[in-house]
This record gives sequence, structure tokens and C-alpha cells, in this order.
Amino acid sequence: FFEDSTRTRMSFETAAKRLSADTMTFTAGSSSLSKGESLRDTVEVIGSYGADAIVVRHAMAGTAHRLADWTDACVINAGDGCHEHPTQALLDCYTLRERRGDLDGMRIGIVGDIRNSRVARSNVLAFSLLGAEVVLVAPPTLLPPSIDGWPVTVSYDLDAVLPNLDACYLLRMQSERITEGLVPSMREYATDYGLDARRAALLSADAVILHPGPTNPGVELTTAVATDSRSVILNQVSNGVSVRMAVLFMLLGSGMDLAPDQSGADQEVGG
Repeated sequence: FFEDSTRTRMSFETAAKRLSADTMTFTAGSSSLSKGESLRDTVEVIGSYGADAIVVRHAMAGTAHRLADWTDACVINAGDGCHEHPTQALLDCYTLRERRGDLDGMRIGIVGDIRNSRVARSNVLAFSLLGAEVVLVAPPTLLPPSIDGWPVTVSYDLDAVLPNLDACYLLRMQSERITEGLVPSMREYATDYGLDARRAALLSADAVILHPGPTNPGVELTTAVATDSRSVILNQVSNGVSVRMAVLFMLLGSGMDLAPDQSGADQEVGG
């Protein structure tokens, strides 16, 4: 892991241990990378220890794909920059199916810092592939420069969208990636796009509230909303272990032929 993580890292470690696998935890700051070792050399060293799978998170988009060229181990993308977070999308789909059933025909709003969110990109693709209608809700400055080809609609008015949503997916404001003045202040963002008790009341009684974590209390949502009966935030955390167990088992223990389908295996949002 080349970026900080609590949920994803611990979830993968727990998943591996529940499958009786041995794990090695690697952090860039305490490795020879800090001495100038190349990423490729590091990956080859890890492979020499007999690793069957490498779970990687990196600030640069495409890192997991690059690593796969340097090792025979299975490489699992645990988040690459602002690009993708595939296993988060899987656990979110599972959590929604657990609570509401089939996603086909569901209307899901993704709210917040979409510009810097790898979660948004993976979830737009996953939700739409399962038949959901996705609406992005954010100020113009927090939308990607181009969303041509994205299977979404866009709104700048959260209050207008909420009554028609089956699920409201709130994204973390990624202050570590925001290097420009994309919003006047966190307080003003929360005023326009934060989910508080008043806005939560606009959602239907059986709507689902999700957040990938960690939350910024009082920004994306209030503490009261996080503990609302419609919130499945902790379910997302617990389901992450089960979903990642399934991913590891399919890659390492199922005996299934998982060779990519070249016709559409590398599909991306807008691709």
C-alpha cells in the first residue's frame, strides 16, 4: 500500500486470513523504496518470496495494470489514483442487493467529489452494468473535465434529486487530492451538498444511504444521518471482507479459468 488505508487494507488482510492464507504487509515508507529502489525491483522481490497475489494501492493511475507485467502473481487493484477501485464497487453492489434486491431499474445518486474519486468511476460502471440509472450530483468544479460517454445524468441540485433516489451514495471530499480552490470552503460545500436531517427527510423511507469511508462528519453527512436506519455504511465495511474473500478465492483457489474476455474485459467509464 503506497497510500494510507484502514478499511481496504484491513479488509483484504482479514479476507486472506479467513481463507487460511499467509499475508505480508508492505508499506512504502518502511521499505527500500525510501532508499531509491524502483517499483519494479520491489515487485520482483515480493514475487521472489512466493507471493500468489499482490494487492496494491498507489497514487498513480494504472499502477496495478503495470505491476501485472512484472510478476506472475495475481495483481488486485485496491485503488489507483483517481482511476478505479474495483473491489469497492463490488462490495457496494453486494450491499445494495442485500438491502434492496436487484439493481435493475434502481435510481442511484452519487454525490460529491466525483472529479477526484476512483470509487465514483468504478461504481458508475458497475451500477450501470447492473441496470441502474446513475445521476451525478456535484458542483461543476467537482465533476471530471469530461464525462462524455459516461452512462449518467448530471444535476447540480441535491434537494431536487433526493426524492427520486433509491440510493444516495456520498463521496468523501478528498482534501489530499484537491490542490485548487474547487470549492469556496468545506462549510459552503456542506451547506449545498451535505446530507443532514432535513435533506435525509427528502429521501424515501426505504432509500439506502452509502459512503465508502472515511467520512468527514458535518461535511458529506451529519453523525445523525450516518446512524440513520437507512444507512448501510457499516454493512459496507463488513461486506467488504466477504466480497474480497470471494475475489481471492476466485483468483487463487477456485480452479476457474479467469482469462480476460478481450471483447470487453477492459471496459472503462467513457471507454
